[in-house]
Amino acid sequence: MGNSSGSGNAQQGATTQQAGNTGNAGTEDYGDKGLDFIEKKTGHTFSRDQNEKITDGARGFYEKETG
Repeated sequence: MGNSSGSGNAQQGATTQQAGNTGNAGTEDYGDKGLDFIEKKTGHTFSRDQNEKITDGARGFYEKETG
Protein backbone atom coordinates (compact mmCIF):
# COMPACT_ATOMS: atom_id res chain seq x y z
CA MET A 1 0.00 0.00 0.00
CA GLY A 2 2.80 2.43 0.76
CA ASN A 3 4.10 2.32 -2.82
CA SER A 4 0.78 2.93 -4.54
CA SER A 5 -0.05 5.78 -2.15
CA GLY A 6 3.30 7.43 -2.78
CA SER A 7 2.99 7.21 -6.55
CA GLY A 8 -0.51 8.69 -6.39
CA ASN A 9 0.83 11.68 -4.50
CA ALA A 10 3.62 12.11 -7.03
CA GLN A 11 1.13 12.07 -9.89
CA GLN A 12 -1.09 14.59 -8.14
CA GLY A 13 1.88 16.90 -7.55
CA ALA A 14 2.91 16.69 -11.19
CA THR A 15 -0.63 17.44 -12.34
CA THR A 16 -0.85 20.45 -10.04
CA GLN A 17 2.50 21.75 -11.27
CA GLN A 18 1.49 21.35 -14.91
CA ALA A 19 -1.82 23.13 -14.32
CA GLY A 20 -0.01 26.01 -12.67
CA ASN A 21 2.42 26.35 -15.54
CA THR A 22 -0.22 26.32 -18.24
CA GLY A 23 -2.45 28.67 -16.27
CA ASN A 24 0.19 31.36 -16.32
CA ALA A 25 1.20 30.89 -19.92
CA GLY A 26 -2.02 30.19 -21.76
CA THR A 27 -4.94 31.88 -20.11
CA GLU A 28 -6.05 35.45 -19.69
CA ASP A 29 -7.54 36.75 -16.49
CA TYR A 30 -10.09 39.56 -16.24
CA GLY A 31 -7.36 42.21 -16.21
CA ASP A 32 -5.89 40.91 -19.47
CA LYS A 33 -9.30 40.72 -21.10
CA GLY A 34 -10.16 44.20 -19.88
CA LEU A 35 -6.97 45.65 -21.34
CA ASP A 36 -7.64 43.87 -24.64
CA PHE A 37 -11.12 45.44 -24.70
CA ILE A 38 -9.69 48.91 -24.05
CA GLU A 39 -7.10 48.41 -26.79
CA LYS A 40 -9.81 47.51 -29.30
CA LYS A 41 -11.99 50.48 -28.35
CA THR A 42 -9.14 53.01 -28.50
CA GLY A 43 -7.35 51.56 -31.52
CA HIS A 44 -4.09 51.02 -29.64
CA THR A 45 -2.23 47.74 -29.68
CA PHE A 46 0.48 46.45 -27.40
CA SER A 47 2.46 43.25 -27.51
CA ARG A 48 1.49 40.38 -25.21
CA ASP A 49 4.58 41.09 -23.08
CA GLN A 50 3.60 44.74 -22.68
CA ASN A 51 0.05 43.73 -21.75
CA GLU A 52 1.36 41.35 -19.08
CA LYS A 53 3.59 44.04 -17.59
CA ILE A 54 0.72 46.53 -17.48
CA THR A 55 -1.80 44.14 -15.93
CA ASP A 56 0.75 42.69 -13.48
CA GLY A 57 1.68 46.20 -12.35
CA ALA A 58 -1.95 47.17 -11.91
CA ARG A 59 -2.69 43.95 -10.03
CA GLY A 60 0.30 44.50 -7.76
CA PHE A 61 -0.81 48.05 -7.02
CA TYR A 62 -4.36 46.91 -6.28
CA GLU A 63 -3.22 44.12 -3.96
CA LYS A 64 -0.86 46.48 -2.15
CA GLU A 65 -3.61 49.03 -1.56
CA THR A 66 -6.33 46.56 -0.56
CA GLY A 67 -4.18 44.12 1.39
